[in-house]
Amino acid sequence: MVMTTDVHVRDLRYFLAVAEELHFTRAAERLYVSQPALSKQVRALERQLGVELFRRDRHGVALTGAGAALLPYARRVLDTWAEGAAAVEAVRAAQRSTLAVGMSTSPGRGGLLPAIRSRFMAEHPAATVRLRQVSWEDPSAGLADGSADVAFVWLPLPDADRYAWTVVAEEPRLVALPDTHPLAARTEVAFADLADEPFLALPPGSGPLRDYWLALEERGGRPPRIGAEIASTEETYEALVGGLGICLVASGNAPLITLGGVVTRPVRGIGPSRYALAWRREDGQRPLVRGYAEACRSVAGA
Repeated sequence: MVMTTDVHVRDLRYFLAVAEELHFTRAAERLYVSQPALSKQVRALERQLGVELFRRDRHGVALTGAGAALLPYARRVLDTWAEGAAAVEAVRAAQRSTLAVGMSTSPGRGGLLPAIRSRFMAEHPAATVRLRQVSWEDPSAGLADGSADVAFVWLPLPDADRYAWTVVAEEPRLVALPDTHPLAARTEVAFADLADEPFLALPPGSGPLRDYWLALEERGGRPPRIGAEIASTEETYEALVGGLGICLVASGNAPLITLGGVVTRPVRGIGPSRYALAWRREDGQRPLVRGYAEACRSVAGA
């Protein structure tokens, strides 16, 4: 005979209690169930297996041969299940005490990240902070797909209604260009003088953020010329040095690309950039999310 495979853990737990107590009433009390409900469940298990597991007579309850054969295996299954449940709970506990911080480029900005971490850990010493580097193709830096709990992002965010944020830094937008470019000789550049230049653009999936760094609002309806698309700091630098185009950059990020052959200049006629720590609105009351946001506000003076 082949045993059926859909026996429930509960059924084995009931069987084990009766097998160890050899008394239905005491087993029911141990399980916090009624004795009739326990008897009914054990009989259902016996029907399912096609054997009697207990002999019941006026002298009491005893294991049958089949019951004695099943007993060590039932214990093993329940022990393994308990270990599995404990492992799952450990993961859940770790998730509750772990905060994933997404970012597309390092925040830098005078040691901002270490300062936030230090203040956050002082309030949440049992927490673990995991930094997650995310491609520029995801302007939410991991918030949209749930891989980050909080993230350092540039505003505006796509689907902005989904998120809340605190602004970390408001910085002028500079223009980055090859040091051989004619405009590199100027100490300041008017945006009107840049409008016809080929621009480096973020991936299309970055939505309003792509438009923002192309300064669409300041173009008066004239479409930008796209020289190349970029998805990392390294790609940006190589495209600039290669003469594929110019780009706007926040002043705090200028050191990342002003390596050999690239310079930045202030731009007149465009507004500043806003760098923020963001989180999903529904997570705003999670202790670790709220704690990190408070640490960020404190450090940034927001």
